[in-house]
Amino acid sequence: MRPRTNITAAAGTWRLGDLTVNRIGLGAMRLTGTAPFDHGVPRDRETSIGVLRRAVELGVNHIDTAAYYFSATRSANELINRALAPYPEDLVITTKVWPGRDPSGAWWWATPAQLRGQVEENLRQLGRDHLDVVNLRVPPSRRTGSIGEHFGALSELRDAGLIRHLGVSNVTSGQLAEARAIAPVVCVQNPYGVGASDEDRALLRLCGELGLAFVPFFAIAGSGREAGPAARDTEAVQAVARAHGVPAAQVRLAWTLHQGPHVLAIPGTGDPDHLAQNMAAGSIRLTEAEMTRLTALRPAGAR
Repeated sequence: MRPRTNITAAAGTWRLGDLTVNRIGLGAMRLTGTAPFDHGVPRDRETSIGVLRRAVELGVNHIDTAAYYFSATRSANELINRALAPYPEDLVITTKVWPGRDPSGAWWWATPAQLRGQVEENLRQLGRDHLDVVNLRVPPSRRTGSIGEHFGALSELRDAGLIRHLGVSNVTSGQLAEARAIAPVVCVQNPYGVGASDEDRALLRLCGELGLAFVPFFAIAGSGREAGPAARDTEAVQAVARAHGVPAAQVRLAWTLHQGPHVLAIPGTGDPDHLAQNMAAGSIRLTEAEMTRLTALRPAGAR
């Protein structure tokens, strides 16, 4: 790899437990194909490997992945292993468990007893003897239920030395409190972006008060989530982007980073040009008026 240039430094750093990371990282999901999972067209293998290596050269030391990030011919974890092992000492790899996919791509959800197998699969694919951070990714059907049994199982794996730090993903404030009563939590990974709901914003603020990293997914897609940016907020974002002479995605990431020093961005891409654009988002300084305009956007039906 070429020498590091660390263009992510403009956004600053935050700590995941005892691990310091730059606030702009990389999500690995889109390394496998042009659309998530088994949709779209598989990425060129060497291009994806090149994106990973270039990301590290640009200062990325926080990569978010999962064993269930795979397409018909590509595995995100295998690509990370191939591109970056032996890993840089400061590289933090975060993964997620509870969801899983079988070889056909069909989804399944682990029992507490099955979480160890999911953790060990991530270890095997990444070629590591422990995982830096493991997020318990809560299924949509359990967003109002208890996560204690599953999180307790992960806590035992942490005590066994397979996991260094624990996080939670797709949770409510009540579930976060439940998890923290069982074991230390270093991060919350939830959907968040321009057009975020009041509930999402409240959880982001709570994480700041608790000193926890808040790691948004859908930061570029915003309230449109899997479908992409919603049409109602595109005009406002595009206007700010034109004023700065940058792509709209950079503005969305910059707005997200402006939400607090504890907010970490993990934009995903398999495109080298988009990678460079995403990494440069930390240098964008939005004006107070621009922040007010973008922050005023709400999901459809919100008051």
